[in-house]
Amino acid sequence: MSERADVVVIGMGPGGEDVAGALAEAGLDVVGVERELVGGECPYWGCVPSKMAIRAGNLIAETRRVRGMAGDAAVTPDWAPVASRIRDEATDDWDDRVAVERFEGKGGRFVRGEARLAGAGRVAVGDREFEVARATVVAAGMRPSIPPIPGLADIPYWTNREAMETKELPSSLVVLGGGAIGVELGQVFARFGTRVTIVEAAPQLLPLDEPDAGEIVAKALDGEGIDVRVGSSARRVERVGRRLAVELASGDVVTGEQVLVATGRRADPAAVGLEVVGVPADARFVPVDEHLRVAPNVWAVGDVTGKGAFTHVAMYQARIATADILGRPHEPADYRALPRVTFTDPEVGSVGMTEAAAREAGLDVRVGTTALGSSARGWIHKAGNEGLIKLVADAARGVLVGATSVGPAGGEVLGLLVLAVHAEVPITRLREMMYAYPTFHRAVEDALRDLSN
Repeated sequence: MSERADVVVIGMGPGGEDVAGALAEAGLDVVGVERELVGGECPYWGCVPSKMAIRAGNLIAETRRVRGMAGDAAVTPDWAPVASRIRDEATDDWDDRVAVERFEGKGGRFVRGEARLAGAGRVAVGDREFEVARATVVAAGMRPSIPPIPGLADIPYWTNREAMETKELPSSLVVLGGGAIGVELGQVFARFGTRVTIVEAAPQLLPLDEPDAGEIVAKALDGEGIDVRVGSSARRVERVGRRLAVELASGDVVTGEQVLVATGRRADPAAVGLEVVGVPADARFVPVDEHLRVAPNVWAVGDVTGKGAFTHVAMYQARIATADILGRPHEPADYRALPRVTFTDPEVGSVGMTEAAAREAGLDVRVGTTALGSSARGWIHKAGNEGLIKLVADAARGVLVGATSVGPAGGEVLGLLVLAVHAEVPITRLREMMYAYPTFHRAVEDALRDLSN
């Protein structure tokens, strides 16, 4: 016998949980299905625990910067309180009971298991099948993308999950991947005493960001004793005694007690059975329109859409999909001002297009930059003041189409720039603003001045 429901949400990560809860509160009969933990990657293994670890590592770094500025200080790193705090936040060693009860308290029905579309208006979860009257929402997320490096499958490598679950840090670590996850966790572990090597196949760290940002982060990591290898991919992994050896395409060999794979994440639309609504079985992401529709009565939100593997993107999409399902007025999805922050020290905040992307799009590009250390706040800050502000403008329209903010508060300064790109604030208007002195965000004024030269 099939069961009936108004809505079935496949995947209860941040976006899926938000859609499911909002629709249940609106009075619909909603079934939320999750194969792992309600809340998804972010609160248990991703954004939240990693930022707890980063906060702890930043405290260590700031203490080490006291010398020459405020006397002297010493710190003895200890991972134990970090591991304990992560477990406390993850609710008793990764238990989602509170999250499940939160959803059920809104009137939803929760089912644990793997779900897939079984046909038009039908969703199967194990041996149960639901007839869906109004909407199926796919929020199946992404999983780590493990490269086919010979020997890698034969070792007990880490992903971000094992890194966040560990109670003891390895003495040495090879990080495969110099994107956001790789550099964030690599810097954290180095600050707690692990000898770290980061391997990135692209010519720079943070390859999705401006080259300037990657260079600043690489310099900062090098200053902390991290061995950064860019432009050389891993060719083979093997165990040599008690250590793991990674042979690089350059011929060099780097070794570590543990290997952390941080080479990106991938969606798997086929696993959810989306081919029944016309999504190709080999699709990398679920194609959605500006209302997050996939097909009649089918929507998708979050990482699986390929619009940005960030919690804030999933929550943004969730609002739009919810309104669309309920037939309420809403603005269509707009990703021109999608913000992203890498929480290294210094932080890297980016929005919109890079300079290279803007030129590839055929825009009349103008660029303005300023070094953060040359600003009044940067000079005052001194130790740990590495950074820059870079603005990318479309001169024909007189607006910013992208920006990068690197520095001690790079992610916070980004807020001003996100608003400027999103609202298409004229550059002339930005130049007329008053910028509080002495703040990090005042450096935007210097970058605007450079933009006009």
